[in-house]
Amino acid sequence: MHLLLINPKFPESFWSFRWAIDQVLPGKRAVNPPLGLATLAALCPAHWRVEIVDENIEEIPHATTADIVGVCGMGVQFARQRELLDHYRDQGHYVVAGGSYASLCHDDYVPMAHTVVAGEAEYVWKEFCRDFEAGTPKPLYHETGTVALADSPVPRYDLLRLDAYSNVTIQFSRGCPFRCEFCDIIVMFGRRPRVKGLDQIGRELDQLRRFGARSVFFVDDNLIGNPKEAKELLRFLAAYQQRHGYMFSFGTEASLNMAQDDELLNLFRAANFGWVFIGIETTDPVGLKETGKTQNLREDTLTAVRRIYAHGIDVLGGFIIGFDHDTLDTFEHQYRFITEAGIQSAMIGLLMALPRTPLHERMQKEGRLRPMERHSDNTCLTTNIVPKCMSAEAMAAAYQTLYGRLLTGPEIGRRIRNKAVHLRVPVYGSGYSMRQRVGIVARLLVKGILSGGVSTLVPFVRSFPFLAPSRIPMVISDWIIGLSMKAFAERHLTGAVPRQEAD
Repeated sequence: MHLLLINPKFPESFWSFRWAIDQVLPGKRAVNPPLGLATLAALCPAHWRVEIVDENIEEIPHATTADIVGVCGMGVQFARQRELLDHYRDQGHYVVAGGSYASLCHDDYVPMAHTVVAGEAEYVWKEFCRDFEAGTPKPLYHETGTVALADSPVPRYDLLRLDAYSNVTIQFSRGCPFRCEFCDIIVMFGRRPRVKGLDQIGRELDQLRRFGARSVFFVDDNLIGNPKEAKELLRFLAAYQQRHGYMFSFGTEASLNMAQDDELLNLFRAANFGWVFIGIETTDPVGLKETGKTQNLREDTLTAVRRIYAHGIDVLGGFIIGFDHDTLDTFEHQYRFITEAGIQSAMIGLLMALPRTPLHERMQKEGRLRPMERHSDNTCLTTNIVPKCMSAEAMAAAYQTLYGRLLTGPEIGRRIRNKAVHLRVPVYGSGYSMRQRVGIVARLLVKGILSGGVSTLVPFVRSFPFLAPSRIPMVISDWIIGLSMKAFAERHLTGAVPRQEAD
């Protein structure tokens, strides 16, 4: 049996870091590999021939001899996923749809896929494989319970071109204990975090080490959802790093309450976590209470961010504008916080009501829900809600202005300086060789700093830590991030027509 698994191309967004990938980073084509497909491949019968093609790094085959073509997809990939399903179905292949959007909205796939796999795949995918071999596949395989992650196999990393990605990916847990109104994670994975065994994490890291991986992203939506299990993981990772010469630099996603646990922060540092993505959303207590993000109310947000910095961990921030009490003044508040906190990778989105979330249900009841394009990206001037205290058009226009302010050379440099005051240098660095680092800096200077003129060169020089050379990697990284986000904004936001979903 021949199975072809495809990860459709993502539409370009801030998350793509397209400028950095194309202009600065050597040999890279995308940020993260499709871990879900590698896991799915490991669930297949041993005698099946499995092939993974990621359209984000390579061309997909126009024709294939595969018996089954499986196409995954998130919401932003839906348009391309639909095209691929139609294409291979028209060619006579048996097509299967899956991924996070299919898990939330599996009815949308009925016309285009022979089979839809919804929910966590570990149990239902094996059932599909057995049924397909018996000639009796069903149109829907829906996991309505939860999967014990001890039953999740080591992903088939050997089927991925790992050297084409700036990170490799691994997963320890699923689920989050919190109740954020807008979030679909608890809809898909539940509020009781489940974890893999540490022995399996060790086997997965062994594989990644053999493939030469260095930058490893734990894709857990909240790595500290179960703090006790998270601490056990971090102790294990610290010991693993000691045994293997600290060859890995880790990153992950976690909730802001990590800042209140000094033991946890010390363990993150000991395991060599260089960064963490945190959903900050807003610093307005009213907005946080409205959306149910009470974990962010436990202390001042700026204090929390700086405490994380003090342990050598960089903070990437997610922000949302469009809560019921937000006004046009909210954009100024976001600007001031992001600047003062020195958050370079500030992913600001307009509030979106995702299918099956409590927010979606509330907007529907209040008559404030607009039809959503399934490929909509909340960082691209799109919202599917009717805001309370401003028009959608005014909100989108203010969003453009905010990013226009944040992504100038002087502002990128200012955030670096504000961060450098508080960010402790990580104990160990890893990743690119010295020769590669020199090449990265040279390309950054030629393609980003010098080509940006005086307005970029002067802030770059002012942000450079001549008296603290150990901070140079942070400065270089932040300039790459800032200029990559600036390039995307200039192509897709500056001068774009603000839009909201049609009635």
